[in-house]
Amino acid sequence: MYNLNTSISYLKGVGPNRADLLKSELRIYTFRDLLNFFPNRYIDRSQFLKINQLQENSSEVQIVGKITSVKTVQQKRGSRLVATFVDETGSMELVWFRGVKWIKDSLKTNIPYVIFGKTTCFNRLFSMPHPEMELVSTYKQKLRTVMQPVYPSTEKLINKGISNKIVSTMIQNLFEELQGKFQETLSIEILERLDLISKNEALFNIHFPKSQDLLTNAQKRLKFEELFFIQLQLIRKKIVRKSKIKGFNFEKVGDKFNAFYKNRLPFDLTNAQKRVLKEIRKDLGSNAQMNRLLQGDVGSGKTIVALLTMLIALDNGYQAALMAPTEILATQHYNSLLELLNGLDISVKLLTGSVKIKERRIIHEQLESGELDILIGTHALIEDKVKFKNLGIAIIDEQHRFGVAQRSKLWEKNELPPHILVMTATPIPRTLAMSAYGDLDISVIDELPPGRKEVKTAHRYDANRLSVFKFLKEEIAKGRQVYVVYPLINESEAMDYKDLMDGYESISREFQKPNYQISIVHGKMKPADKEYEMQRFIKGETQIMVATTVIEVGVNIPNASVMVIESAERFGLSQLHQLRGRVGRGAEQSFCILMTSFKLSSDAKVRLETMVSTSDGFKIAEVDLKLRGPGNLMGTQQSGVLNLRIADIVKDAQILSLARSVAIDLLTIDPTLKAPENNFIKLAYKEVSKNSTIWSNIS
Repeated sequence: MYNLNTSISYLKGVGPNRADLLKSELRIYTFRDLLNFFPNRYIDRSQFLKINQLQENSSEVQIVGKITSVKTVQQKRGSRLVATFVDETGSMELVWFRGVKWIKDSLKTNIPYVIFGKTTCFNRLFSMPHPEMELVSTYKQKLRTVMQPVYPSTEKLINKGISNKIVSTMIQNLFEELQGKFQETLSIEILERLDLISKNEALFNIHFPKSQDLLTNAQKRLKFEELFFIQLQLIRKKIVRKSKIKGFNFEKVGDKFNAFYKNRLPFDLTNAQKRVLKEIRKDLGSNAQMNRLLQGDVGSGKTIVALLTMLIALDNGYQAALMAPTEILATQHYNSLLELLNGLDISVKLLTGSVKIKERRIIHEQLESGELDILIGTHALIEDKVKFKNLGIAIIDEQHRFGVAQRSKLWEKNELPPHILVMTATPIPRTLAMSAYGDLDISVIDELPPGRKEVKTAHRYDANRLSVFKFLKEEIAKGRQVYVVYPLINESEAMDYKDLMDGYESISREFQKPNYQISIVHGKMKPADKEYEMQRFIKGETQIMVATTVIEVGVNIPNASVMVIESAERFGLSQLHQLRGRVGRGAEQSFCILMTSFKLSSDAKVRLETMVSTSDGFKIAEVDLKLRGPGNLMGTQQSGVLNLRIADIVKDAQILSLARSVAIDLLTIDPTLKAPENNFIKLAYKEVSKNSTIWSNIS
């Protein structure tokens, strides 16, 4: 007796060869995989046309008629098969360019067929290349639907003859084999409360919808179920982590925190910073390990919150670590913390790939002895040689740039895992936060420090370059500094390098020495050279910094008031937003100029219009999510959570919110799903968890 776990090769009409193709092309291994292989669109097959009603618009049509004759026509390469097809109103041709021999043998003349496909018209004669065909007698016997499903496919499947019709037939065979009976996965209470149809009805009507209404109900039910079980896993993981994974209990806020807060804080905290700090302090004193995501737009003051959090760890006798994705950003953090902590008895060191071996050894020894309080660095922090005496908190900046496995290495530095705070200046849309980061606690700094002016953003074409140069000279004359950034896309590093050097030369011609000094920074430079050029710009010795996107994160120069982004159409929205955040850090009005060619795709236009119209990172992130989709937005390391079969977290945001609140309600009342009425959910949860690849983004 077959069941949902049966190998797909045992299904009638599949066999070993087709099974191998289904596995390699569509990842369909079992009956269950095929059952959950949902159509991505539907064609209305309720209409039948007569041949004399055909229009020259090449739309898909359905006709009943007979083949009266068949001939083979020789052409330059091989031959084509042409059949004359008639109904009572006229005639047309059916044409095949592939599989001519076996198609010719299978065609029956003067017997009624249903044909379906796109038509073309030449000299007033209509033809239909490679039609879908079925004898009327067979057509009447089949599971018939007016909404014909169209399944995702690949070129290889089509070339191997596995058409949409064949996939549909396989699914029909599956329903017949399993008699269309499938285990319910939701409780009666949830079905009734949300007015959802049963699992059996939903699966039948997603594959063989009898009407648009039934299809809509089936989609709603299956989308809810998919999102509900993802939320159930994320929320349960959070509950388990909080109850099982013990964390260090930071009982007190002591001298180091208070001395800094009262005497050294360079500005009053915003209400948002105070709120976030309160949330973090509550976590640190709860006996459970903190696993918190801190979102804050560029310039919202995350670094101060991170420092205050580290000082709480120090006050309780623990060490702290801050990990950043690039050497420039790590060095930036190091320098700003040294400045903030100047005069306090706190030791801070920097560990990156370019730290000399002798200095490295000293850092390793001081870490293990506990002499060193705060270690800031890049990936170098997670090397096996780096051992802490007692790491109490690990802070990860721009977390999306680290892989899951890299971050998990920080856990292994202690017997008890340290508290984890991950920070991002790339705002995460609410829907994505609920799904991809649903097992983390989330804090948001949603206000900028007082006195910050919004950066004015303008879009200019290459033809306006002279007026842009004139504006830059005016700003430099006021004592300001300018960034000019070129794209860096790995696939074409040579081309990008050429773009940068060409740009540098044209700027050097326009801004000549001795009146102007220019720095240049790019990925091919040695770290020491890069640092030298950065320092010249920081000290104000150069007025213009020509760079690739290495300056995207972390460079903090309040006197820089203009950001020119060259070939802005080649950047993603979040990158443009990050780059713009490098200016507007002082009290003066700052500007961002987006330079592009006239040739722009529709997506590029939307990105540029969004940048010009808003500086709200969350609005920008929502547009980015709509344009790019969740998988691309998260990067390959984290998109596994969103391999969704039917739901779409952008279009189905309301269903996602509903699924999350129902999951929270359920687990509040029945955290282990022991109640008899939740038995279906428990069984389905076990199955989903077994087959799921949901990563915690930290653990």
